[in-house]
Amino acid sequence: MPIFLDANILFSAAKSDGAVRQLLGRLSDARHVCVIDEFVVAEARRNLIAKYPKAVGDLDIMVFAIGVNPFASDANSMPEVIWLPEKDRPVLASAIRLRCDALLTGDRTHFGAGYGKVFAGVTIYSPRALAKAIAG
Repeated sequence: MPIFLDANILFSAAKSDGAVRQLLGRLSDARHVCVIDEFVVAEARRNLIAKYPKAVGDLDIMVFAIGVNPFASDANSMPEVIWLPEKDRPVLASAIRLRCDALLTGDRTHFGAGYGKVFAGVTIYSPRALAKAIAG
């Protein structure tokens, strides 16, 4: 299952060897494919530089392992994303454009209303919900 990772997931996995990094390892072990694009990588990098600059190297390792898709989303033309704030629309739009089955985000404030819902084939998951879903 291809799973699009939001910037906050990349940020969390890079800054510590905690639950999010472990979840990404479990996804890989279960042969799920993590998907990212230039937009979420840039946002994660910007936030890490501001808050945890020593973690940028860990981000770079993850990005290299996953591979980065180009950012080519015209989010505002996609009706499936209009419910989101404008700055978050490109994330769901990219997940849709890249034909992912899931979007993994810890952003409860902006994406929480969409948790568990499907938008153009993409189900939005919190880390906890996705961990539970892949556990069987």
